[in-house]
Amino acid sequence: MKIDALARLERYAKRIAEIAAVLGKYGLADLFGGFKYAWLQDRLKSADGQSLTEGVTQAARARMALTELGTTFIKLGQMLSTRADLLGPELTEELSQLQSNVPPDAANVARETIEKELGQTIEQLFASFEEEPLAAASVAQVHAALLHTGQSVVVKVRRAGVAEQAATDLEIVQALAELLEKHSPALRAYQPLAVVRQFRRTLLRELDFTYERQNQEEFGRNFADDPTVCIPEVFSAFCSHQVVTMEHLEGIIGVDIETLKQSGEDLGEFAKRGANMYLEMVFRDGFYHADPHPGNLILLPGNIVGVIDCGMVGRIDEDLRDEVEALLMGIVENDSELVSEQVLRLGAVPPDCAREKLRADLQEFMADYTGHPLNEVHVGAALSNLVEIIRSHHIVLPPTLALLLKTLIVLEGTSRRFSPDVSLAELMQPYCSRLMLRRFSPGRIAKRARRTFRVWDRLLTALPRDLTDLLARFRDGSLTVHLDHRHLDPIVNRLVLGILTAAVFLGSSELWSREAPPLLYGVSVFGALGYMISLYLGWRLMRAIRKSGNIQSKD
Repeated sequence: MKIDALARLERYAKRIAEIAAVLGKYGLADLFGGFKYAWLQDRLKSADGQSLTEGVTQAARARMALTELGTTFIKLGQMLSTRADLLGPELTEELSQLQSNVPPDAANVARETIEKELGQTIEQLFASFEEEPLAAASVAQVHAALLHTGQSVVVKVRRAGVAEQAATDLEIVQALAELLEKHSPALRAYQPLAVVRQFRRTLLRELDFTYERQNQEEFGRNFADDPTVCIPEVFSAFCSHQVVTMEHLEGIIGVDIETLKQSGEDLGEFAKRGANMYLEMVFRDGFYHADPHPGNLILLPGNIVGVIDCGMVGRIDEDLRDEVEALLMGIVENDSELVSEQVLRLGAVPPDCAREKLRADLQEFMADYTGHPLNEVHVGAALSNLVEIIRSHHIVLPPTLALLLKTLIVLEGTSRRFSPDVSLAELMQPYCSRLMLRRFSPGRIAKRARRTFRVWDRLLTALPRDLTDLLARFRDGSLTVHLDHRHLDPIVNRLVLGILTAAVFLGSSELWSREAPPLLYGVSVFGALGYMISLYLGWRLMRAIRKSGNIQSKD
């Protein structure tokens, strides 16, 4: 373990003790079974010495533990809920239910934050300001207000102390990830350190409301000409790193199903418009709202779809879009060869991946959906099955693709919640057709040709100079080759120890047989001492070999 990880653990010992106590309380201490630190093992127990394991699944216990640990860990769980390729469907489904039940900050605390951030008093900023928040979450709370212009707005305020607590928890989580990577074989395959680094970037962006304001403004520009979608207007003069002021949408929140049904609006049309909005974001803009939860959608008069909470977004760059388009083409054309090739290109593939088995699994997967009417195809279930196949072959998807797949899975569930007759597969068909047409359009081909030309141009420009430099170094004898022999040091050490053991044993045998003085009961003292040393060295050598694996193994 690195010294900086130890330093972090020592600096935040009290918080670590709290985390360990919660893990012990919910019976998750076995995750740290490989740790050899007594001070941590003693805390991996509940207060009464028993864990809360009876009748509760491990996935549910993980969700309960993260909820009790607070904001940072709730957000970590929500981010992990997008990684079905790492954690599997059961755990990610449970983590997707994570919600924070925390009381709001006092009204005077929210007022102080707003006034400090915007540099004016509440009375100067707003004609009226509701002290009772409309909603409160782990990161922020929302207050209704009225501008002096008469515009009804909502003010989203970051909770006091959240950033400081997150900074502490991020340090601890990163140190624990380093420990898990080293000491927990069961969790090492989940790449905890890489996941935590991604989470750190995501959380720090979510805590800075400047990004949310920019996201909302970009969505507003993208859908400015779409009368079926309403993105709340952002008032930049009333925004900062901790405050976002936006238009107040008067409508029915998506989680209130009973009120939606009583509204008299066509919920099937509302569901289609919401799904089409997300598909436009993904396939047209490459920039999408990554949390299509019903609570983030609002039914406005005229069956207009309102969108709120734009803090969690995803982006698809041009290269990833090309790969995803090729994957969709392979699925549509029932080409398992192309699909398996794209999966291998998109993911991090282990060296021992059984490619033929992967191809056979994908062929069987696609056969389950070939020939079925589109309205009978559940995109969410199909993508979940695809991710499970990828996970079974220990292929790790890039975070951007994992987030996209999770968004599409949740989107179908949300759409069917509003109207069971909505088929995301049917809605996606025209987009897939447009993707294929765009893929082979003259403009796209010309763009790829220009990109390819730039790559070859850089290569051909640099190649003569590099070859000249290489030949010059070869000619004057300054060319050096560096070889990196990985895992060679332990092998050499054991070889040297074996030779040393044999030498001591042979030398001791010679001293014993010649009765070299000094003698004790007719036995050479140095010969006997050499025997004991060689036996000890031989025992150490055999113990090291046994610890590294079965000595008779042919692997």
